[in-house]
Amino acid sequence: MSTSAPPQVSVALVLVSHSRALAEGAVELAAQMAPRVTLLAAGGDGSGGLGTSFEAVESAVTAATADGRSAVVLTDLGSAVLTTESVLDLLDDDVAARVRIADAPFVEGAVAAAVTADGGADLAGVLAAAESAGATFARSASVAGADDARAVEAPAAGDGLVRKVTLRNRLGLHARPAAILARLMAGFDAVVVVDGVNAASVLELMTLGAAGGRELDVRVSGPQRAEALAALVEAVEGGFGEV
Repeated sequence: MSTSAPPQVSVALVLVSHSRALAEGAVELAAQMAPRVTLLAAGGDGSGGLGTSFEAVESAVTAATADGRSAVVLTDLGSAVLTTESVLDLLDDDVAARVRIADAPFVEGAVAAAVTADGGADLAGVLAAAESAGATFARSASVAGADDARAVEAPAAGDGLVRKVTLRNRLGLHARPAAILARLMAGFDAVVVVDGVNAASVLELMTLGAAGGRELDVRVSGPQRAEALAALVEAVEGGFGEV
């Protein structure tokens, strides 16, 4: 792995659901893939039932934005958006300016946003990761294998570095290794494309369905292309700690 210091995490996530169990479960899942990110659940109506609670959302947003952090809020149903908007209306302007509500699928968006935040992205980057999550799976389902649908254009060989690398761990790019790789790549000023998908996106990596033994085509461009490629090769050849 790279020996450089990991980028600072400046964006937290608040997960607002009508179900307390769903909000807490989504936090647990995202935390497995993005352990450095502040993740807060605001689920249920505050009395054990289904619904949303103004007080719970307000408390979570306040904690998420403490110490100057920004926050992205993900919601499961329409009225959760209304509750969150009501909370934001009453926040101080300087705090509200650091909060965004994502138009994103609840679970997939939370995972994508958390991994991106863990990689050091800013508020706009984390919001974009959440909101692109739905498109990632829609694209995968409708045009699986169609290279022209990929979100990131692979650099040509003359524009960057190209290398083949083989997955050594038996299960390949399942959720945990995909999250490790996405967090790692997000920390470099480089565009990294693996088999045609954005290597800084955990969801795009998972759509590859790449099992152990598969040879990956890696193309890297940008100011830190050499460092990014070296870190990727080290992670893959190290089996993500699974060999």
